Amino acid sequence: MAIGTQELILILFIVLLLFGAKKLPELARAMGLSVREFKKGMQEEPKKK
Repeated sequence: MAIGTQELILILFIVLLLFGAKKLPELARAMGLSVREFKKGMQEEPKKK
């Protein structure tokens, strides 16, 4: 089940209402850093004990 354009617009509108326009860039930056750290963690090999 894919998210369509209308659903995406609705989600973005709700996020804008919840967090406000000033917090949105800060929130997006934090999410980007989180995704980057997650991908980095997935690529690392587990350390042997």
